[in-house]
Amino acid sequence: MFDRATFLPARVVSQTPPAPPLGDFPPETFAHHGHELIDWITRYLREIESHPVLAQTTPGAIAGALPLQAPAHAEPIDDILRDVHHVLMPGITHWQHPGFFGYFSITASVPGMLAELMATALNVNGMIWATSPAATELEQVTVRWLAQLLGLEGEWFGQLTDTASTSTLLALAAAREADPSLDVRGRGLAGRTDLPRLRVYCSELAHSSVDKAVMVLGLGHENLVKIPVDDVFRMRTDVLEARIAEDRAAGYRPLAVVATAGTTGVASVDPVPAIAAITAREGLWLHVDAAYAGAVAVAPELRGVLAGVEGADSLVVNPHKWLFTPVGCSALWVRRPDALRRAFTLVPEYLRTTSGAGLDYHDVGYQLGRPFRALKLWMVLRAFGAEGLAERIRAHNAMARDFAARITATPDWSVVAPVDFSLVCVRYAPAGMSPTDADELNRRILARVNASGAVLLSHTSVHDRIVLRLAIGNVRTTAAHVEQAYQALLDAAAVERSS
Repeated sequence: MFDRATFLPARVVSQTPPAPPLGDFPPETFAHHGHELIDWITRYLREIESHPVLAQTTPGAIAGALPLQAPAHAEPIDDILRDVHHVLMPGITHWQHPGFFGYFSITASVPGMLAELMATALNVNGMIWATSPAATELEQVTVRWLAQLLGLEGEWFGQLTDTASTSTLLALAAAREADPSLDVRGRGLAGRTDLPRLRVYCSELAHSSVDKAVMVLGLGHENLVKIPVDDVFRMRTDVLEARIAEDRAAGYRPLAVVATAGTTGVASVDPVPAIAAITAREGLWLHVDAAYAGAVAVAPELRGVLAGVEGADSLVVNPHKWLFTPVGCSALWVRRPDALRRAFTLVPEYLRTTSGAGLDYHDVGYQLGRPFRALKLWMVLRAFGAEGLAERIRAHNAMARDFAARITATPDWSVVAPVDFSLVCVRYAPAGMSPTDADELNRRILARVNASGAVLLSHTSVHDRIVLRLAIGNVRTTAAHVEQAYQALLDAAAVERSS
C-alpha cells in the first residue's frame, strides 16, 4: 500500500500560516506546497500499482469523516492536504492505474497534466475572442490538427467541449435548427399545431447521452426511436428505412439519425456509409458518435472506423478517452456551423466588442464560460506526435487481440463480440449451466476480480446475458497487466464455481 506518511514530508514541523487577512496567499506559499505536490504526484505515478484500483470505502464514509459545516476560520494548507490523503484518497478509484480495464480506460498523460497545471494558473475564460485570443485561436488550430490526424476530409467546423454528452446535445440542437422554417428557437415546441412531433433514430446500443439529449432538447424521450442491431451489433439499415417511412406516414417529422462508431457495450460500428445514404435521401441530420473508437483513425490503416463520415453533418471524438488527454476534452465537428449559430447565438451588450474579427465560441454552444481546454490537447499532440499516438493505439489493439485469443482457448470461456479495437467482451458459462445461473456466476466473478484490487473490469448485457468487459486504453498498461487480468478471471471463476 502507498505510504500515507510520504504525502507530507516528516521534516515539516511548523505549519505554513493560514490565509492572510486580505488578498491571496503569497506566491511563495504556492511554491512551497506546489513542490510538495509535484513530488507527491511523481511518487503517485511511480508507485500507482501499490494502490487497489477500486476505491476502498463504503457509501457515506467520506462525507461522514468531514465536518457538517465549512470552517469559519482559515486552516493551514498542511492540514487540508493531510485530509486529502487520509480522508479522500481511500475513496479514489484509480483511473490512472494500468490495471484499470473498466468502462473505457483513460489516461491523463504527463504532457496533459502539465498543461492542466498551466491552464489552472492562467485561469482564462474564453467566453469571446477578446477575453483570451490565445485560447480561442489555439482551439481552432488544435481541432484542425486533430481533424487532419483522423483523416477527415472537406470543411468541418470544430470546437472542444467537456464530454461527448455535451457534444451530442449540441449536434442535435443544430439538427433541430437546420431547417429555419421550424423556428424552434423562437417559438419552441410546446402547443404548436403547425409542427409535427420530431423523431430521432439511433441504434439500440447507442449511448445514453442520446436519450438525455432528446429529453433536454424537449423532443420527448418517446420520440427517440431505437433501431435493432444485426448479429454483429450494427444498426439494421433496413429497419431504419422502414421506421422512417412509417413515421412519415403517421404524421411524424423525422429529424436526425445518430450512428455509433464504437458502441459503449461492445465497440460495434454502425454501417455509416449506408446510413449516410439514407439520411441524404431523406433530408435528415446525421450525427456520428465516435467518442471512443474514432481515436484509432490516427493510425492511417485504421481509418475505416470513420468510413462514411464524409456524409455526416456532425462527428464527436473524445481525446480524453483514448488520446491520453485529461478528462474534460471532447472534440465536436459540424459541417453546418450556421445551424449551431441559429441554435445558440445570443449577444448581450456586455459581450459586444469592437474587435470584430475573432470567433466567439459562445455563439456555437450553450455555455458562455470556456476553460482553456485546447492547451492540454495541443501539448499531448505535440509531445507524442501522430506516430507516437498511433503506435500506442496499435499496441492496445494488439493486447486486446492476444487477450481474446487466450480467452477463446480457455475451456468454458468465450468472447461474445468481435474484437475490432481494444475492448474485449467475455463470458464464463460452464457446460450444462443455465443462462440465468451463468449470469449470476459472472456477476460474482466480476465482484471478486474487482475486490482483489489488482485490476478493475466492468460489465454489460449482450442478448440479455451478462458479459464482462475488459477495455485497454491506459497509456501505462502493458501485456503483463492484461495477463494479470486474465489470471484474475480464471482464479475468480475457479473459486466461485466451487463455492
